[in-house]
Amino acid sequence: MSRRAVRAAAVAYGALTHAAFAAAIACMAWALYHGLHGGPFDARGARPSLALALPVDALLIAQFPLLHSWLLGARGRALLARAFPAPHGAQLATTTFALVASLQLLLVFGAWIPLGPELARASGGWLGASQVAYAASFALLAKAIHDAGMGLQTGYIGWSAVAAGRKPRYPAMPSGGLFRACRQPIYLGFALTLWTGPVISVDRLALALPWTAYCVFGPRLKERRFARWYGAAWSDYRARTPYMLPVRWP
Repeated sequence: MSRRAVRAAAVAYGALTHAAFAAAIACMAWALYHGLHGGPFDARGARPSLALALPVDALLIAQFPLLHSWLLGARGRALLARAFPAPHGAQLATTTFALVASLQLLLVFGAWIPLGPELARASGGWLGASQVAYAASFALLAKAIHDAGMGLQTGYIGWSAVAAGRKPRYPAMPSGGLFRACRQPIYLGFALTLWTGPVISVDRLALALPWTAYCVFGPRLKERRFARWYGAAWSDYRARTPYMLPVRWP
């Protein structure tokens, strides 16, 4: 491919990735706010049977954390690097990862089959408090993503490097902003979005419980990688910074 063609393809791939990222966040925010009700199946007025909903939703729940974690491992990163011919595959790995993660979220919230009824819906003052907490959770998540490196988290680093004809410029180990308060603010923000919406339903609980467990235990694998990559710098940071909650337990 000519340099111009490579640049155009990189820009198009970046636009696709960012569009998918934005759509995934919007779909997630809308679905969680409504307790995972009001989706495509509710809109058509005919929900599939529970016998179908249970295995489908179980697969949707499991595929995100399992594939997400695997792609962050050595074999997963190698696969991402082979998505395009060398050297562009490795350069675009962060973009490809962001696109895959976005499509995974779109799949979860777009294909979710309702399992059961609403259990509670906030009203009056509680509704306002819930809405504020829900918005604050997404604000916290956005701030954590920014502090970790917005370009890395959204895939911008990869496609922009290919478009510019240079190597990707990765950020340093995150330790500023919210990362001063705890080591895993992204996972904290993500977990909070699962619990702060105004509608509590069987569906929201079915998703929130296992995904919260992933948010708590999944980063352990990430921290092992950071220990290998950053060595003493990570050890020092880990020693002085709490894991997920910005408090030190006795």
